[in-house]
Amino acid sequence: MPKKLKVQENIEEKLEYIGLDLDKIPASIKKFEPLDFRIPKFYDEKQYRQYRYVPIKDIQILLTPTNRLDELEEKYKNASPLYEYLDQKNEENILKYTKFLEMLKQVKIEDIEKIEEEQANLNKKIPFKVKFEENYLWQIYYSENTDKYFMLVPTEEADYSTFFFLLKKQLEKRRTGKIFVPIRNVGYSSEYIRKNEFEDLENYLWLFTKDWPLIYEVYNKKDELTIQIVGETEVYEKVKSSYNKKLKNKEDATQFYKLLKAMFILQTELPEYFHFITDIDKNGEIEFYFEDEKMEYIELPQWILDQYVLGLEKIEVANELIEENKNKLKKLQEEGAMQEIEYLAKEKQISTFLECKKTFFGKFKYYFKYSKKSKNKKIEKQEEIIDNEKPEKAKKKKTKNKLKKGNYTIEELLELYQELAKLENELKNLLMDINALKLKNKNRKKKIENATKFIEEIDSHKKSIFEFWKYTNKDEVAALTEGEVEEVSTIKKITKVFDFEEDFEKFGKMMDKIQRRVLTKDETDSLYLLSTNLVDILNKVKNNEVLPKDIENSLKEIKKEAKEEKMLTADEEFDIFGGIVHDRTKVSKIKNKKHREIAKDKYSILEINKNTKQIGYKLALEKIVGNIKNALEKVVAVDDLPIYKAIADEELKNNNFNLFNINEEFEMNEIVDQGVDKINLYKINLKKGINAISYTNIIFYDNQNKTLPVGQDLSTKILVDISKIKLKEEAQKQFHMVDFEEKGNDFSKISVKTINVSEYKIM
Repeated sequence: MPKKLKVQENIEEKLEYIGLDLDKIPASIKKFEPLDFRIPKFYDEKQYRQYRYVPIKDIQILLTPTNRLDELEEKYKNASPLYEYLDQKNEENILKYTKFLEMLKQVKIEDIEKIEEEQANLNKKIPFKVKFEENYLWQIYYSENTDKYFMLVPTEEADYSTFFFLLKKQLEKRRTGKIFVPIRNVGYSSEYIRKNEFEDLENYLWLFTKDWPLIYEVYNKKDELTIQIVGETEVYEKVKSSYNKKLKNKEDATQFYKLLKAMFILQTELPEYFHFITDIDKNGEIEFYFEDEKMEYIELPQWILDQYVLGLEKIEVANELIEENKNKLKKLQEEGAMQEIEYLAKEKQISTFLECKKTFFGKFKYYFKYSKKSKNKKIEKQEEIIDNEKPEKAKKKKTKNKLKKGNYTIEELLELYQELAKLENELKNLLMDINALKLKNKNRKKKIENATKFIEEIDSHKKSIFEFWKYTNKDEVAALTEGEVEEVSTIKKITKVFDFEEDFEKFGKMMDKIQRRVLTKDETDSLYLLSTNLVDILNKVKNNEVLPKDIENSLKEIKKEAKEEKMLTADEEFDIFGGIVHDRTKVSKIKNKKHREIAKDKYSILEINKNTKQIGYKLALEKIVGNIKNALEKVVAVDDLPIYKAIADEELKNNNFNLFNINEEFEMNEIVDQGVDKINLYKINLKKGINAISYTNIIFYDNQNKTLPVGQDLSTKILVDISKIKLKEEAQKQFHMVDFEEKGNDFSKISVKTINVSEYKIM
């Protein structure tokens, strides 16, 4: 009986909080107007296209004995007005009334208060990402036929906070407020752009950002429409940033659509000539660039004209090169024809010799036929024949391409560059033919030289034409010799490019195996300390910049941490367990791989206790620095790979122990989370064989039981001593990233971080 009374009190407390008297239902709640809601043929319950501020008093509430994930048709068919669930007088509504009390019993006042706070924030500012936490709880629909909004409340759900919040607001005396909610089962309007163009926008943005955007029609409190496009884009290599593009009117929407369409057509039709990249502006909106030039619709006609002029110039150059290389090819063909005649003459000469050598008169005849004088006359005659066969050289007509008009379309630009592509392809084929013919002529020239030598030494060879062919072809080359200039651009040696997703696992395993073999326990312990908050004091010790005050402060801090983390009492001089965290029966996991090893512990490595003195602590740090230096001499990188280090608006200190990251995205997220505005990102293209230590599993765990999984599963960091390598800056770049000041709360202000990138290669 007391328990029942407590439940009753709980319900009464909630009724009082909501402001509902079940014995006196307000007329506004009893009132229900027909909705005439027509269920769309095609709809997606999980996708929202429209967000708007809806007057609280205009939302009718219906309850349905279904689940939120049930089909809309079933939910709407079984729905009943709220009043039927509040009616305790009619027997036919008793079950519904009982269900309402169960729902009221289940809801928590703090959950309703959370919704109230959320809507208060939403009334101040629309979230950067438009959607907000648990927005799926708002089951609000719109009936176009009657121009009415209604809320479907599934009674078989576990969370009723949005329903009771709305009811509470409708029961308040002042019900003029609005709530910001997604409207379900409504498509895009055609107010700014056509419905099919929304799908086009998604496709266009995916090409440039490699991420599917979310596009919403958002209505503010004045019922003014803004199209808001939300997504992520790569801003530097694999580093991504959120963006929000607001299209405030029809002109904005049309221009943005046309700009994307133009860039999409060019990049898909002519990817070898046009590639557009993205960046973020100071407001967190997406921008597009082509070769460091910002793309804007208003400047598009001039940009097309500039590209058209550039295309004409490239066509002129291509035509000149084609003409020039046609002449080269022709000369090579003529040279080849002469070589062929000369070689065939040599071949005929040896055949004649072998025939004439049989008799004295034959030898006499051979001598007169192939004497030096007659030979020279024959060659002159051959050259004369070739000269006579040369067609009359046409006069070169150099015609300059001229602009026909002041403006050009995307279609005309495409046609021009397609013509350019054909010319460049023709030029490429010409150059390949030239190189092939150069090789053929080179081999034939060598054959002629060998034939001449063979004839000079003919008496010492066998009387066989096959021996002649074998001798003349002995120096034939299959490709151009090294160092010979080719007509085509030099083809660079193909080298493997490190890809984090594909290569990191293999790299980590190789480095872990090496480091387990060559590093001592003291060295791996010391390296572990660099991954903790001791990195600054260790760098000061390394650079002989440490002051007694630095040692004192660091020791105080680490003693305080040890006392808190290891739960040392005031009387304990040291931790009796040392590095043992668990007993031997405990099994740990690293990426689902079981092991029974002990995690490293900085307090045990440094032997911290309440009696540790500053001199002892300093000596321990100096020993750690020495161990790290020794370790760096033992291990080298097993691959070429890019590494990254992000610093808050500071220069990279060459003399420090610098922990880089193999994953640029992880490195950026780590620094952005610190809340700094200006960031310097350093990228070094590390070469195979450079001294480096990767933070593999052995750096974080001992392996006494030999059960530690091999690999780099706990960190993507790598230690490189850049003071011992020569770096050359290759490029400087800048990009922006959107950051949310409070994670998980999109109502807060965003901040746009400026990242300055310096890229280096090792000399």
